Amino acid sequence: MFEGVRKRLTIGNRELSAISREKTIVLALLIQLFVAAFSSFLVVGLTSLSDPSSVEGGEVEIAAVGNATDELVAASRGTNTDVVRYPSETDARLAFDEGRVDTVVEARYDPTDRGKKIAIEALVPQSSLRKTLIVVQLRETLERLERQERRERAQYIDAPLVPLPPAVQASPYFGFTYTILLPLLLFLPVFISGSIAVDSVTEEIERGTLELLRVAPVSLTAIVDGKALAMAALAPLQAVLWIALLSVNGIGVSNVPSLVLVVASLAVGLVAVGVGLAIAVPSRQRAQLLYSLAILVFFTGATALPEHPAGTVAKLAVDSPTATTQLMVLAYAAAALALAAVVRAAVARVDPESL
Repeated sequence: MFEGVRKRLTIGNRELSAISREKTIVLALLIQLFVAAFSSFLVVGLTSLSDPSSVEGGEVEIAAVGNATDELVAASRGTNTDVVRYPSETDARLAFDEGRVDTVVEARYDPTDRGKKIAIEALVPQSSLRKTLIVVQLRETLERLERQERRERAQYIDAPLVPLPPAVQASPYFGFTYTILLPLLLFLPVFISGSIAVDSVTEEIERGTLELLRVAPVSLTAIVDGKALAMAALAPLQAVLWIALLSVNGIGVSNVPSLVLVVASLAVGLVAVGVGLAIAVPSRQRAQLLYSLAILVFFTGATALPEHPAGTVAKLAVDSPTATTQLMVLAYAAAALALAAVVRAAVARVDPESL
């Protein structure tokens, strides 16, 4: 028994040594290391791309025309927009063409609706890096206008309206960090581990070195176990390192053991899938294609789960897990062990001479 464990660990160490010589894999690890090490700086820049309104100093000058400009001015208070009234649309467009304002907004009471509805038409630059910021800020102002009009007209409403989502005063950096950055850092090593497992097994088969390993003598199951063990262990080790680097950058992460368990479970499951595909389709390109398709199917199907894996990670990280979250952690672990057992049993029935 101990001799079998020793052989598996030896094969695993051989795999880890081989990974350190793969330039593509090392580069991927260095990129992840850079993102985790400088996360506090990257969060600001990346958040500004996904939500330009989060950046201070992004004021937008709006040229307003029409008989509903007073309502628009009231809605713009407290936002990063400055609404300037213009006497006519011609003057407003001239100011827009000369670059004195960023956008032109015509706000008028719609005469076709007995003057009860406010019609909005906006003119923004056709192509500009600033266009995204203008559209985001304008959308925020118009959403405030809608809320304002709903409050003022509440007593005249006879039929129930579709409720607006409640306004949430939350930092965009908080949401980006825990719903995008952290899941990316934790899941990327999982995908890479499965992909490396596919490459490792198919490479041994294509080069004929699998026969040399079996001369040791080591069974095919032991060889696959050693390779899978090394690949599956790589992801949770990276996850621990990335979480530590996030903490150094002032980004607190709660429930670290549960997060590591989720990463380890997904890594075991995807490595098992990768190994199974490599044995079933001993062609590197075809096996990698099938593995990529399996990843897409998994994450597409994950939307049907009670809670998406990214949601589970986010809730654990901010220390807000629900009963469903805890159940999903256990479900991932159970599914990974079951899948690994199935693949291992299938490998044990494979005749090495047929590969």
